[in-house]
Amino acid sequence: MTNVTQDTEGSGAHPRFTEALTALGLGELHTRIRRFPEATRTAAEAAAALGCELSEICKSLIFAADGVPVLVLMDGASRVDLELVRRELCAAKVTRARADVVRETTGYAIGGVPPFGHRTRTRVLADRSLLDHATVWAAAGTPYTVFPMDPKSLIRHAGATLVDVREAAEGREAGEGVREPKA
Repeated sequence: MTNVTQDTEGSGAHPRFTEALTALGLGELHTRIRRFPEATRTAAEAAAALGCELSEICKSLIFAADGVPVLVLMDGASRVDLELVRRELCAAKVTRARADVVRETTGYAIGGVPPFGHRTRTRVLADRSLLDHATVWAAAGTPYTVFPMDPKSLIRHAGATLVDVREAAEGREAGEGVREPKA
C-alpha cells in the first residue's frame, strides 16, 4: 500500500460521502479512507494502487432501466450482463447511463461513485460475486479515494438486492472490460 496515504484529518473523500458515513453510523470508516496521489478512474488502477486483487474492487455502475437510473455493484474483475439486469428489473431496455445522468442521480462523477450517499435514492442491485471476499474496496466519492468494507455490510448499507448479473467469462476475451470505470 505504498502508493496510498491515510489522512485521518482530511481524507479527501467527497463531503456528501463523509456525511453519509456519519448518518449511517459508520463514522469509524473515516479513518480507513485511503487517498491516492493520482486519480484511479478504473478498477484496475485502484487495485494496482492498493496492491489488492482486481475482484476486491467494488464498482458502482449506473444504468438506465427503461430510462430510470439503477445502481449495480459489481466486483472489479467482472462485467455486468445487461440482459440479466433487464430480466431482474423486468425492464424492456437497460443501457449504460450517460455521464450527466450519473452525476445528476448520484452527485458524483464517473470514477468516484460510492455505493451509498447519493443525491437521490435509486434501486440498487449487488452482484453475488462481491461476497467472495472478506473485504472489498469502493470509491469514497472521488477518483482519488476508496474505503474498505466487508461486502455484506456494504450491500446492506447500500440497500441493495443480492443478484446474479455478472457476464459469463466464456463469452468474452480474457482481460476485456478491465478499463471499465470503477464507479
